[in-house]
Amino acid sequence: MNPHRAFRAAVEAGDARTATAAFHPDATLHSPAVFEPYAGRETIGLLLGILLDVFEDFRYTDEFAAPDGARALLFRTRIGERELQGLDVLRFDEDGRITDLTVMIRPQTGLEALIRAVAPRLAAARKPA
Repeated sequence: MNPHRAFRAAVEAGDARTATAAFHPDATLHSPAVFEPYAGRETIGLLLGILLDVFEDFRYTDEFAAPDGARALLFRTRIGERELQGLDVLRFDEDGRITDLTVMIRPQTGLEALIRAVAPRLAAARKPA
């Protein structure tokens, strides 16, 4: 299975572990909510687990390929009553591992609902034991 297809299938199945395994150890994730990227597969995996937990009715609706091998996956999901549309832009290394993921979300009210749902969970997960 192609690397982007493995990632897509894992996300659609709600399987954060398999989705995380598709990333290079030094990958970055650019969030629509914060300026600084999330760095490293472990940190990205933590965030993916939270996102897959809060997203409802998540589905990819379209996929586009760039000449350089990058993939763009458009999605729709819901958080409570708020509908969201999003875009995942994936870039890969020569071994097919994801090195960079940029996420965009619309509309602003959907992004705000996402931040309200994710921020406290992420803060709690990052607290030292």
